[in-house]
Amino acid sequence: MDLHTEIILEQYDALCPVLEQMKTVVGDLLEKNLLSNGIEVTSIATRIKTRSSLQGKLELKGSKYASIDDITDLLGARIITFYTDDVDRIAAIAEKLFDIDWENSVDKRRLHDLDSFGYNSLHYICRLPKTLYCAPEYPELNEVRFELQLRTTLQHAWAAINHDTGYKSGVEIPREYKRQMNRLASMLELADDEFSRIRTAINDYRRRVEQLVIGGKLDDVLLDGDSFSRYLQTEPFDTLNKRIAAINQAEIQEVSLLPYLKVFMAFDCHTLGDLNRLCKQYEEDAYTLARHQLGTTDIDIVSSAIGVQNICIVYILSQGGGKIGLTRFFNAINGLSPQNEMLADATFALAQDLPFMKHLNT
Repeated sequence: MDLHTEIILEQYDALCPVLEQMKTVVGDLLEKNLLSNGIEVTSIATRIKTRSSLQGKLELKGSKYASIDDITDLLGARIITFYTDDVDRIAAIAEKLFDIDWENSVDKRRLHDLDSFGYNSLHYICRLPKTLYCAPEYPELNEVRFELQLRTTLQHAWAAINHDTGYKSGVEIPREYKRQMNRLASMLELADDEFSRIRTAINDYRRRVEQLVIGGKLDDVLLDGDSFSRYLQTEPFDTLNKRIAAINQAEIQEVSLLPYLKVFMAFDCHTLGDLNRLCKQYEEDAYTLARHQLGTTDIDIVSSAIGVQNICIVYILSQGGGKIGLTRFFNAINGLSPQNEMLADATFALAQDLPFMKHLNT
């Protein structure tokens, strides 16, 4: 090891406490700002270059660096995202947070030739501005540069494949394998773009559904997971649930109503309009059923699913589904269990004298 390398390694040793503090601050800042901006990522990682790694770097190209200040990746942060457009969103956040050394930063996504594919990543060389964070005991903290890498999960996979195969190591590989690697890279790049495009399309669809639901144009909205979730946000069963709870002055305990989607689809509801009409048609009978269920009990807590559950029960019985139909319904909602058959028997017996059953009993 030459004298120049020894000097820089001594500078590194003295700087380690500063790097440890920077690692904590940078990691916390990134996590906090991604959370506040509603950006979900695969991972956020920070690392300090080890002494042995730095020594190896200096032995290879130490003449490039006059001092420790010239080395920009002693601290590295990497954010791996799900989508390519999130890379640009996070880049915008980083540009607001940190002082960017534009001369040494590089967007490798823009470096490819038109007929080539491969490693993509956005690398920023940054400093922590004093206005964002400063520590009097570590004055160097705002001068030391660090590297921030932004890439997608698929870009990260490609980088790992490159490293594992030595594809970008400078060693020439047979043309056949190079062609296969390029084909793989092009598929990953296309997949990255398609995932972002599909997410944008889904978000656009959800916005359209939301506007149609708000506008009451339920017949224009196909019944699916997204539209049903948006419909539930309007609390369509809230009034019925409160009427039922008032029978015993009971408390309403919130539960998820999403399992009822498959039930309504089995009832041949194709749009939110179909679903809404069915619920309105059987709402009053559902309340009548609840009065007979609760009226002679001291139950003081009811599920927020009681309204929609009773609507489904009334519909099944009014359509002649009987005990078998009720058992299938309870299996769909509660999961397969022998108790569902007993529950169906009890519910069927309770409903025999109710008005909506009269036409079936004559």
